[in-house]
Amino acid sequence: MLTYPGFNPIALEIGRVKVHWYGIMYLLGFAGAWWLARRRAAKPGSTWKADDVDDLIFFCMLGVILGGRIGYVLFYGLKFWAADPWYPFKVWEGGMAFHGGLIGAALAVILFAWRRGIAILSYLDLVAAVAPIGLFLVRLTNFINGELWGRPTDVPWAMVFPNGGPVPRHPSQLYEATLEGVVLFIVLGLMVRAGWLKRPGVIAGSFALGYGIARITCEFFREPDVQLGFLWGGLTMGMLLCIPLMLGGIAILAVAFRRKPQTDNG
Repeated sequence: MLTYPGFNPIALEIGRVKVHWYGIMYLLGFAGAWWLARRRAAKPGSTWKADDVDDLIFFCMLGVILGGRIGYVLFYGLKFWAADPWYPFKVWEGGMAFHGGLIGAALAVILFAWRRGIAILSYLDLVAAVAPIGLFLVRLTNFINGELWGRPTDVPWAMVFPNGGPVPRHPSQLYEATLEGVVLFIVLGLMVRAGWLKRPGVIAGSFALGYGIARITCEFFREPDVQLGFLWGGLTMGMLLCIPLMLGGIAILAVAFRRKPQTDNG
C-alpha cells in the first residue's frame, strides 16, 4: 500500500485570498488548449483563423463552467437542490460535471460557428483535439484534493484517502488522468498527424467515443457518488451518461465517413 501524499487543496494564500489548485488547473487547461489550437491554426493551409481560436476558447470556457455546474446539479445534486433552493449558486461548495461541461462547450462551439458562418464539425474537431489537456489537469486536481477516490482494494498501489475512510482504495483519479487525459490526447494527436482533420467530424466523434470508453473503464474502479450510489444494473451515473455520448460519437463518425475530405487542416 502507498501513502497518500496529503496535498493542500489551497495552492497559495495571501491574507484572506486563497487560490485553489482547482482554479489554477482550469486556467492552465484552457491556456494549454488555446496555445495548441493556435499553433494548429497557424499552419499553412489551415482553414482556422487565429482570431477565431481566441474567441472560441473564451466561449468554450464559459460553456464548460456554466454547463459543468448545471450538469452537476441536474445529474448529481438534485437532492441537494431540493433541500436548498440556492444550492446551484453555491459554486464555492464545489461540484462540476464533465458531461455538463461537454454539453456547454459543444453548444458554445456550435453557436459560435453558426453565427460566423464557418464549418461546425471542423471547429468541433479543433476543440476535441485539445480538450484532453484540461481533462488531465482536472483529474490531477481531484487527486490533490483527495476527492472522487476509488473503490476498496488490496492492490499494492492502493491508498487511504483522508475523507475516504480507513480502507485502502484505488487512486482512480490517476487512472482517469491517464486514460481520459494522456492516452486520449496521444490517440487524437496521432490521428491529427495522420491527416484525419481533413475529414471534419472524425476527431470530434473519436473524442466522444474514446472518452466514453476511458470513463466507463475507470468507473469500474471509482467509488460511486455517495448521494447516488449504484443505479440500474449496478451502473454508475458516469457510465449511464457515457452511453449517449458514445452513441453521439458513433453518429458523428458515420456522418464524417460518408463525406469526402473537405479541408486542408492537419
